[in-house]
Amino acid sequence: MVKQIALASCSGMSPNGLIARVAVSDLAIDDIELLSICMGSVSANDERFKSIANEFPVFAVNGCEGNCVAKILNEKGIDVIGEINVGDTLEPTNHRANDVARLDEEGEICVSILKESIKEKLDELRK
Repeated sequence: MVKQIALASCSGMSPNGLIARVAVSDLAIDDIELLSICMGSVSANDERFKSIANEFPVFAVNGCEGNCVAKILNEKGIDVIGEINVGDTLEPTNHRANDVARLDEEGEICVSILKESIKEKLDELRK
């Protein structure tokens, strides 16, 4: 059974990137079994964050269809146990992120939707 999981979020400058970062940050604050890793540090081969990514199973939170988070992790030799895409998650809803740097009411709704979807996927992985 998987307990502690590292969450890696999109760090791109898109509205969905902001939603990914906030959702991951919130989840890591609320659940002591979740860690958040910095994709910039992983990309820069920072040993501290790379060691976390190698020690704990990693779940990727991609902002868009480019799925950069999962691709970067895979290129760095880090196994991804699961992933989610913000755009795909929001697609069936009537909600869209609309700012790259600030959350408004709509952005907060998007964060809530994404957090619930991530929790569901993590619950499946933890079984």
